[in-house]
Amino acid sequence: MNASALTLKDFCDAYRVCRETAYQQIRTGRLRAVKVGRKTLIMHAGAEVWAASLPELRTVGRERASA
Repeated sequence: MNASALTLKDFCDAYRVCRETAYQQIRTGRLRAVKVGRKTLIMHAGAEVWAASLPELRTVGRERASA
């Protein structure tokens, strides 16, 4: 089955973020969520847009720690 929405738990598991981070992203408007009864759902398309909007990790110009 290809569900078009993720529960908050499924979203957190799939994107490796904690519930507080997910709710913080929802509160700031960076992640769109809908309520169905008591459940918070995140549409797959919205999750993909959110993931694509994350900043890229840049390490250019940083010194490497020598051990």
